[in-house]
Amino acid sequence: MKKSLIIALTLMFIFGSVFTAFAEGSAESDELVIGLSLPTQREARWVSDKITMENYAEELGVELLVQVADADQAQQASQVETLLTRGIDVLILAPHDASASAALVSAAEDEGVPVISYDRLITNSADVDLYISFDNVGVGRLQGEYFVNNTPPGNIIVMSGAPTDNNAKLFKQGAMEFIQPKIDDGTYNVVAEQGVDNWLPTNALSIVENALTAANNDVVGILAPNDGTAGGAIVALEAQGLAGDVVVTGQDSEAAAAKRILAGTQSMTVFKDTRDLGKAAIDAAVEFAKGNTPETNGAVDNGVFDVPSILLVPYVVTEDNLQELLVDSGYLSEDEIQ
Repeated sequence: MKKSLIIALTLMFIFGSVFTAFAEGSAESDELVIGLSLPTQREARWVSDKITMENYAEELGVELLVQVADADQAQQASQVETLLTRGIDVLILAPHDASASAALVSAAEDEGVPVISYDRLITNSADVDLYISFDNVGVGRLQGEYFVNNTPPGNIIVMSGAPTDNNAKLFKQGAMEFIQPKIDDGTYNVVAEQGVDNWLPTNALSIVENALTAANNDVVGILAPNDGTAGGAIVALEAQGLAGDVVVTGQDSEAAAAKRILAGTQSMTVFKDTRDLGKAAIDAAVEFAKGNTPETNGAVDNGVFDVPSILLVPYVVTEDNLQELLVDSGYLSEDEIQ
């Protein structure tokens, strides 16, 4: 009797241990791990993206591993490799270099990890699973339409974003749909047309300084691709006593840009609610991790194929609607724009 009892207890212990180990293993495997690779934290909007995504992932009980490349493609490649070795289920990748990041997508594909191209489209890759952004050609159209409706005839400066960022091409494409016909008919004369390396305001400052010198300060409008470059342009204008007299576009609805709009030195910005964008990316990553396919509302050509896309709607912000769109919505606080 005693021998049978000992055997039974031993078997119970063994199977109980196996069951416990299996249960613990199952719980561990059920925990979703998402890798997030961001290109920079040098701009306020990317800081906002990171905070939104970290908070939302925590709210959902999802582990989010974050890496920031500091505008360095080699560093981003190394960081993505690190994320993949840590066993992530999905990679959300906002590329520093749109084309070079195709190799990072291939590395993730080799590991069976779906890739979400976040805000910036990864080009020249057939393996991107999803693109989440705003209608970036549409963003450019909003800038271009505002520009032609508010800028008198004369000399203009046309800037675009970083040449390594595919979004820069899309923004300019949309803007020039409106501006190019005015150039062709002689309404506008372009005194400088240049991309801004790494989107740096200091680079935009130099471009505008040189253009103002070449045009003897006779400039009526500046197509600035985002708020950071708009800020650089306005510093150059201020040095010549021209701030507020020249139309300057922007986008991202940063607090600094909102202040400039209220002060009359920046003409407009484009509101892209990155709170919605960040949450949409996390939701899509969770769907992929569960073996599902997220619902999409569009497709964008990345040079190889039309990538299934989730595209959010952007809005023009001027002094007239800034309070409603940015402050009343909670995107910016009253204190931030004072």
